[in-house]
Amino acid sequence: MTTADDVVSVTGRTTETTGRLLLTARTNHFVSDARTGPAEAVQAGELLLASLASCSLSNIQLHARERESGLTDAQAGISYGRDPGDSTRYAYIRLDLRLTGVTQDEAETLAGLFAGSCPIYNTLRRGSNVELTVRTT
Repeated sequence: MTTADDVVSVTGRTTETTGRLLLTARTNHFVSDARTGPAEAVQAGELLLASLASCSLSNIQLHARERESGLTDAQAGISYGRDPGDSTRYAYIRLDLRLTGVTQDEAETLAGLFAGSCPIYNTLRRGSNVELTVRTT
C-alpha cells in the first residue's frame, strides 16, 4: 500500500544560465550544474553520490544507536567511474565506509543492516555494479 510518505518528489527548472538548474526539495532550494554547464555547482552525478552517502551514514548511525554498538564516527567515500564503452551508464559505484569505535565484525553487521534496508543503495545495486567496503579506524 502506498502512503503519502512513500512518494517523494523534487522539482527542478532551468535558469537563464545554460546548464544551470534550480532544484527544490520540500522548502530547500539548491543549484546544480550540468556536466556541460558552468561547472561551479554540484552536478547530477555528485548529487547521486551524495544521496547514497546521506542514506548510508544516517542508516548506520541509527542501527548503531539501536544496537548500542559504540560507534563514535562514520565516514563514507563514494565514487563512480563512467563506462568507457557506454557513456550513458556508470561502470561502477564504489562505497567505502570507515567506522570508528566498533570492531570489524560490528562494522560489517552495521554495513549489512544498511545494505539490507536502504532503497537508494538497493536501487543502484540492482541496476549497476555497486561495490561496498567497510573498515574500522
